[in-house]
Amino acid sequence: MTARVASRPPGTAAGLRPARAPAGAGTVSPAGARIAPPASRELPPGFRVVLDPPARVRDAGCVLIGGSPLRLVTLSPRAQAVVAAWRHGRRADGPAARSVARALLDAGLAHPRPGPGGPSPEDVTIIVPVRDRPGSLARCLAALGPCRQVIVVDDASARPELTAQAARATGARVVYRAVNGGPAAARNTGLAHCRTPYVAFADSDCRPEPGWLTPLLAHFRDPAVGVAAPRVAADTGCGGWLARYERARSPLDLGAREGPVVPRSRIAYVPSAALVARREALGSGFAEELRTGEDVDLIWRVYTAGWQVRYEPAAVVRHEQRGRLADWARQRRGYGTSAAPLARRHPGQLPPAVLSPWSLAAWLLILRGRWIPAAGVTAAAAALLARRLPLRQRRAAESARMVLTGTALAGGQLASAVTRGWWPFALAAAACSRRARVAATAAFVLPPAVEYLRRRPALDPFRFTAAYLADDLAYSAGLWSGCIRGRTAAPLLPRLAVTRQRPARPARAAGPGRGPGPWSLRPGTNAGAAGSGRSVASEIPSHRSETTRQPHEMGS
Repeated sequence: MTARVASRPPGTAAGLRPARAPAGAGTVSPAGARIAPPASRELPPGFRVVLDPPARVRDAGCVLIGGSPLRLVTLSPRAQAVVAAWRHGRRADGPAARSVARALLDAGLAHPRPGPGGPSPEDVTIIVPVRDRPGSLARCLAALGPCRQVIVVDDASARPELTAQAARATGARVVYRAVNGGPAAARNTGLAHCRTPYVAFADSDCRPEPGWLTPLLAHFRDPAVGVAAPRVAADTGCGGWLARYERARSPLDLGAREGPVVPRSRIAYVPSAALVARREALGSGFAEELRTGEDVDLIWRVYTAGWQVRYEPAAVVRHEQRGRLADWARQRRGYGTSAAPLARRHPGQLPPAVLSPWSLAAWLLILRGRWIPAAGVTAAAAALLARRLPLRQRRAAESARMVLTGTALAGGQLASAVTRGWWPFALAAAACSRRARVAATAAFVLPPAVEYLRRRPALDPFRFTAAYLADDLAYSAGLWSGCIRGRTAAPLLPRLAVTRQRPARPARAAGPGRGPGPWSLRPGTNAGAAGSGRSVASEIPSHRSETTRQPHEMGS
């Protein structure tokens, strides 16, 4: 694999042949490469946070409930005072406040407001991989904004002189690859030429909105943040019914809510179509053997190494859409093919559904038409959970809310699994059973109807439903193809979440000598048994996102 830095492309009048790339320039395949953890996790003075809006405060400020996956956190009196100050808009700083902030950021119960003092665009190199899209590349380069340097990596385009022409108009540097290696290899080639402490990636079919780097770079005031990603929204300039569907349900658009990126949570991934990272947090870079899903793999390796990954929708990057139905379906099928290799590299992180025994039992009873026993199972789950919740007030109401929410989310996951992977089994069962036909019909009809009502797209419900099902079935075709080729069924197998718990006593206000330090981050543990680390909200499945899309369906 070779690359060359040049002012003109290979095959021009100069007759230059590509020179060998520097050692490690896009040649490292980091399948097992270790990423070093952050050197420090201590927040700097003046770093502020705000509570996640859906988080609930209970027991007069002693308990916080929220995050994704759901957590219950008990607070000591000192931490309660800090959180109360934040809730009422007052400033709280100092070592104790920053310790509480760190804990709540890690738990997904708070979001950062870093303030000034972070890196500037002059500390950033932007890498743009491209192949055969000179028009899109020119629009992308014109929208990038100020930075230290832009490196365009031409991944063996048919007419590299067009890449050079687009880059020359904005003063970008061009690196040519003699052999097409895919997005991961192209990004690694650019990464090898990066000399700044921060690097940004932007695909050539992306168009950042003005000032996109500023809110992303602010996150790096936190020394534990390794990657910050913008919202990748569909380009509003495209027309047609397929473009309108994409604007409502693009797999790259993770929505308007900020948050940490954690596997099997509300934000389980961020696409590398656009993101900013600390150079040191990327290790050797992307896994070049992955043609799709390479961004999921990198983000999860960064997270596993101990770095935080933040999703920041205040920064927006527009992404061009596939105009033709065949190209769009081929893209969705390609996303599905990445499931098997990702499941092999990250065992247990890609189940189509994560269910508690209670939720599974309730839905099996519903499928058999036994509604009253299903309600009894749900009520029993709520009663047992109430005994374990370390709450003094509203314990029954909170347990009922958790169990009902978990059961509803479990139903959504099961319906998604049917349309995105299990449909051959569902159709076989429907041929033999009336109840199975009803259940399969509900799985195909209800999710797009709920999504339509929630998003209100500029598209009639019939075409939206048709596009929704075509989206899922195209993805399913790639999923099955990847599983057969990789000889694995892991992406098709659900995961049963089983947690054994001892009953928890009601939470008590901590006093001198109680609790480990100024805060007690015990996610749903017995209030008197710090360190058990088991969630009392185990009946809530680890729902990956607000939609039913999988983390490995991203791409550009």
